[in-house]
Amino acid sequence: MHVSEIPTPALVIDRDAMDHNIDVMAAARPGPMLRPHVKAFKSTALARRLRDRGGHRSFCCATLREMEGMVAADLGEDLLLANETLDAARLGRLISSSVHRLTVAIDSPETLAVAIDAARSGELAVLVDVNVGLPRCGCRPDQAGRLADSARAAGLEVRGVMGYEGHVVGDPDRDRRIEALAASMALLRAAHDDVGGEVVSSGGTGTYDLHDWANEVQAGSYLLMDWHYGRLGLPFRQAAFVDGTVVSTNDDGYAIADAGLKCFGMDHGDPTVEGYRLFFLSDEHATFLWEGERPVIGERIRLVPGHIDPTMACHERAWVTSGEEVVDTWAIDLRNW
Repeated sequence: MHVSEIPTPALVIDRDAMDHNIDVMAAARPGPMLRPHVKAFKSTALARRLRDRGGHRSFCCATLREMEGMVAADLGEDLLLANETLDAARLGRLISSSVHRLTVAIDSPETLAVAIDAARSGELAVLVDVNVGLPRCGCRPDQAGRLADSARAAGLEVRGVMGYEGHVVGDPDRDRRIEALAASMALLRAAHDDVGGEVVSSGGTGTYDLHDWANEVQAGSYLLMDWHYGRLGLPFRQAAFVDGTVVSTNDDGYAIADAGLKCFGMDHGDPTVEGYRLFFLSDEHATFLWEGERPVIGERIRLVPGHIDPTMACHERAWVTSGEEVVDTWAIDLRNW
């Protein structure tokens, strides 16, 4: 099948570019030094590619749905739910059905109580999630030790700490990333001094090469990339696109393709259009500007997402290509909740 035969709008993955990204990251952070984040691609097929080509056997997930899918696909010898959950029953069912090593993030007595309840169904470890500057989940560094003590007193294994510098990873100024990362890691070090444990889990695509202390990095977007991370000058290639078809043109210099808002995660801004300038997106359409030669109705265009993670969740499948040939289709089977 030729790429021009793919029905649009369509999520398309350039396998050769993706494999390049896998190889570059595996060389920089081999094996357990990387804990690929499933939330960035939401597909067991892509996770299997990471395992088989990149040699990564530990993964982190953002949702119980992702954890369940990875366990069912027998992927990941060491799985981390890198978010807090209050669903003890569902977590307990996952534990009872899994032969994998499972760990969950906790940041409060309430999330610890859920982990204790779920651990009645089998073995479960915890990481203490620490707020290192991103106003999201995580306890204060000075609260981490007490939480770890309570977890150990309840019979849980405390593997260490995690902290995500999400407010840092996308800064296009590398010097600012380095400075802000150092401030975040000072907070995580203080927490780890009180918590102990062998795991220090942190980072993302934008800081994967800056960590000299955290012993595992939770990067995922590097695999497929987006224009937001593309600004950082990282050694990864754009591997994921949304293809559309021109369905209308007009004499005022506008053309319209069939790939609109419902195809993209928009929190980092509009996608870009290869060879043209995007004007705006509506529900089902991308309106772009042309100069010179008028686009032809039926012509294919290619858009680069601003944020790949939520873009993946907008699609049921990805068309995998090598050159101009479609070589596979992969289900985005870990989307939804």
